[in-house]
Amino acid sequence: QVQLVESGGGSVQAGGSLRLACVASGGIFNILSMGWYRQAPGNQRELVATITSTGSTNYKDSVKGRFTIARDARDNAKSTVYLQMNSLKLEDTAVYYCWAGSWRGAYWGQGTQVTVSL
Repeated sequence: QVQLVESGGGSVQAGGSLRLACVASGGIFNILSMGWYRQAPGNQRELVATITSTGSTNYKDSVKGRFTIARDARDNAKSTVYLQMNSLKLEDTAVYYCWAGSWRGAYWGQGTQVTVSL
């Protein structure tokens, strides 16, 4: 069973930066891809960025050029995915969820709040 633990959310002014981290443990050898989704109040959860085990990335159009996803899988016991968020905008405010996809299904973290203000 994969467990995902997120960290790094918080409050920042528009134009600022934050870095999210998510550590996956337990059954990580089954993980194919990891990534981040977000959900703002009243909105559906949406994909922000994903990265495969081979390093291929995919981004939501509105975050391209501002967000960077990276993955560290050197530790046999855990896999970590990062989301570097630069030039943050008000519309980036949301709860960000870590996601892992494996042969056995999808796993989600508990979510971390990101709030961007003027």
